[in-house]
Amino acid sequence: MKDLIALLLQHGVLLVFLVTLAARAGAPFPAAPLLVVAGGLSAGGLLSSSGTVMASLLANLAGDAVWFWGGQRFGHRVMRLLCRISLSPDSCVRQSESLITRWGGASLVAAKFVPGISVVAAPMAGALHMSWRRFLAYDALAGLLWTGLFFGIGRVFSSQIEQILGVLANTGMYALGLLAVLLAAAVALRYWRRRRFLLNLDMPRISVEELLELMAQEQPPLIVDVRSAGSQAADRRRIPGAMRIALPDLAEHAPRLPRDRDIVLYCNCPNDVSAALGARTLSSHGHTRARPLIGGINAWEAAGADLAAHDDGDQAMVMAPS
Repeated sequence: MKDLIALLLQHGVLLVFLVTLAARAGAPFPAAPLLVVAGGLSAGGLLSSSGTVMASLLANLAGDAVWFWGGQRFGHRVMRLLCRISLSPDSCVRQSESLITRWGGASLVAAKFVPGISVVAAPMAGALHMSWRRFLAYDALAGLLWTGLFFGIGRVFSSQIEQILGVLANTGMYALGLLAVLLAAAVALRYWRRRRFLLNLDMPRISVEELLELMAQEQPPLIVDVRSAGSQAADRRRIPGAMRIALPDLAEHAPRLPRDRDIVLYCNCPNDVSAALGARTLSSHGHTRARPLIGGINAWEAAGADLAAHDDGDQAMVMAPS
């Protein structure tokens, strides 16, 4: 354990950079606690304050910039990978999208302090076509505020942090084992929360092939695109004939939707979360034949089915669901 603390003292700035970069990439690494420790060490003159702050800021910018580019290049597809890496509930994508659509660049600052959403905000901003200049300006501000908060906490409680490090050094491998257990517990907790969230959305679903068969029948199903306006602006693909009803508005429109037809809901979100939530909403209003489309719009395109593009006229379809 003493060797580990010596490593922290000798290469603290580099460790802050690497751990923060890994955390921004989506790995469940304790970047904030490490920055607090670094702040405490810097107060005692054991670590460079300017170097630590710069390392944290650069790691924030570098990690977020890669995901921002990924969002620009691959759109919502990159969210599936990110949610798997970060073990965050898939709802973080929907929450991040809502936050960015409402607050724009300023949302990057707020999102930095919200677990789960903080990792998804950068690629979501890219998917929603935020400019590089605007993204870098707000992300730099967010990274500076985040760094300043945790680094400042470490400097304020520097004496307590030095005492804790002294105890850890004296307890040797027992302390290292405890830290490993705590880290494993944190990862396990995030995984359990994600699995519980997905299990709560377990329900009958419909494949693209089954949907195509239903569409060929005399009474075709009602198809509902539950993506938000921001998501549809970023990805204008849609299934021909689909209605536009954003997820938050679905309960309001539910009484006007037919109960004697199959209703298929789709999105482009990881694990079809928004579509599943929409189907659950309709089910609570008596629509027993509502199901989410497996794979959403991406599965529809991958199957080679016809696509249409959203236009301004589509909005009228929301008001005429029959």
